[in-house]
Amino acid sequence: MKLAVLGPGCWGLTITKLLNNNFDEICVWGRKEDITPTLQNEKRLDFPLKIQLDKKVEITTDLKYALKDAVIILLVVATGGIRPVCEQIKKIGLDKNQILVNLSKGIELPSLKRMSEVISEVLPDIKLAVLSGPTLAREIVEGHPTLATIASKDENVAKEAQKLLNVPSLFRLYTNTDVVGVELGGSLKNVIAIASGFASAMGLGDNLRGSLLTRGMAEMVRISTALGAKPQTLYGLSGMGDLIATASSPYSRNYTVGSMLAKGKKIDDILKELGSVAEGVKTSRALCELADKLNIEVPVSRAIYEAVYTDITPREILEKLMNRKLKHED
Repeated sequence: MKLAVLGPGCWGLTITKLLNNNFDEICVWGRKEDITPTLQNEKRLDFPLKIQLDKKVEITTDLKYALKDAVIILLVVATGGIRPVCEQIKKIGLDKNQILVNLSKGIELPSLKRMSEVISEVLPDIKLAVLSGPTLAREIVEGHPTLATIASKDENVAKEAQKLLNVPSLFRLYTNTDVVGVELGGSLKNVIAIASGFASAMGLGDNLRGSLLTRGMAEMVRISTALGAKPQTLYGLSGMGDLIATASSPYSRNYTVGSMLAKGKKIDDILKELGSVAEGVKTSRALCELADKLNIEVPVSRAIYEAVYTDITPREILEKLMNRKLKHED
């Protein structure tokens, strides 16, 4: 039984390591520029995480080879790469029994489409699922257990993927048919995690950080339900569960982005220092554009958008949030 992992970044290699014992064959695909000699020859990543893969894992730049005979395919590339990679997959073609599972959390710009919408637009007739939840890569690499949600419009596809990807005692998966809620929970929470890191680095106390998380969660629910999500999904693993983990851990890239923004660093320098993608940066823009389109207030998310894309100071952001017009809590 073969697993294909498309994307040799931190999360792609982490999930490869986690699922090692579930599959007889594992093939990791990436572009030539994304595969270092160390990864190719020694099956090892040194930065920003140290990950050592099993010797049976194959590393390739040949997408057709990676897809061939794979029972399940994990799509673990940055959101901006989802469409181009799917276009390549379309040229090769998938077997009707192969399952494609997207693990990337974000919203496409400028279309404002969820990742499953992008994938379905390019590959309309495939078995598709999405996986989301509190999955900090460093903790998984260190052998800590976690839980996540596997969602598909077709419950049978979700159950099939659940059986293939569940790892006893380490990676417990629940199924869900609310793809909209699972995807938006995993995407939008990254923006609120930036806000949490921002507040923490400014030394504003746990009271304010708890307040930002609560009001940020309300924004996530308002946007998601307006787009068709079930409210209870947002309070599950892919929403609140992922938010709690991502917004409270220094291992979180988005939390780290927020803390560095609060210290006055510019976003380009922050991302260069991180050495990996922080999806909350682009998602802050997408979230605000969605809010404008839906006529929904998102003050916490908008504050993060301004922190990322304008020259507003951390103190000015705090003043804007604290001194907004008084209103009823909703």
